[in-house]
Amino acid sequence: MNNGQIKIIKYEEVFADQTVRMWRDSKEQAINQNERHHIHSHKYYLSHILPDHYDIDLALLDNQVIGMIAYNEVEISQLYIHVDYQGIGIGKQLLNRAKNYSNGKLQLYTFDKNEYAKTFYEKNGFKKVGIQLENEENLTAIQYEWRK
Repeated sequence: MNNGQIKIIKYEEVFADQTVRMWRDSKEQAINQNERHHIHSHKYYLSHILPDHYDIDLALLDNQVIGMIAYNEVEISQLYIHVDYQGIGIGKQLLNRAKNYSNGKLQLYTFDKNEYAKTFYEKNGFKKVGIQLENEENLTAIQYEWRK
């Protein structure tokens, strides 16, 4: 890993290209499935739809996006870490921001085939509470919940 300082900032649209590329690469690696949405649609979603319902934080290293989280008081919508920076604590840092902002309970979904994410959430206090069978990826998703 680079010896630079990791900074957590609120999402800024200047980072849209980097964020979407990182998000897509991380998701594609995790579920072995190409992203269905065109990159322009994905950037629009990130900059104009997601912020209406969620706070978005970015993890930066040397001004490069290496992680992102979208969350509100009750839910984590997205949490992705650059494939080269997984397993070194960035996800936990972002997750703790969401926990601190929460009302004491958070829910999220992750794909059942994403063993790495399931292990990560379970190590960080999330419990399986349900499943989701219908989503655009046509993959089973596990619903997780965390309580303070």
